[in-house]
Amino acid sequence: MKLTWKNKKRPLASISHFPNLPFERQDDQTEKADKHSHDGDGDGDVIISKLRADDSETLPSLSAASHDQSSDDKLAQNFQNEGNKLAEDGKYREALGKWEAALTLMPKNAVLHEQKAQVLLELGDSWNALKTATGATELEPSWDEAWLTLGRAQLNYGEPDSAIESFDRALALKPDSRDAQDDRQTALHLIKKRKHLHSSGLSASQNRFTVGDKPKAPEALE
Repeated sequence: MKLTWKNKKRPLASISHFPNLPFERQDDQTEKADKHSHDGDGDGDVIISKLRADDSETLPSLSAASHDQSSDDKLAQNFQNEGNKLAEDGKYREALGKWEAALTLMPKNAVLHEQKAQVLLELGDSWNALKTATGATELEPSWDEAWLTLGRAQLNYGEPDSAIESFDRALALKPDSRDAQDDRQTALHLIKKRKHLHSSGLSASQNRFTVGDKPKAPEALE
């Protein structure tokens, strides 16, 4: 099976890097301060001044952290986009370098792991492709493309039984996936070939195949 590069673009959900922003607490405190001021306590101005002084210390550090995170995200996205373009042009090693740089900034990005696994397959590194694709399925277990790529990595590594399980997971998520259906048939054929060779006296240690093998037509095996 010839693996071809497919540029899969999947919108990523925006993530709040600061889920516990202090602004709501700040508003509540300011309202309380205003209430005390209008009640005629005489200390309202002091309370409000203290809140503003606290804000001047908190907000700059928060803003700096937010800016740093935003810069990292932009840099990682640039690396990813550059890698996508290189992969489309067939420059897989260069693409791999760009995506690895992006992963240092976004290590939990499932799309990057899946794309990296694809080019590793193109480069013939099926073992690392298998490990990387496994990481993608762990990060996004409900993403059918991740399971499809894992199944292909398992096929290339010579594990058609495991590949079928991965293709089944992909089909459970996307029943009309033609790629998963075709690759599952390839895995079934390799298992049939393995059984045929085993019955012909092939030792268990030789009982491994790669997707690059050109299997005989099914009728020739019977």
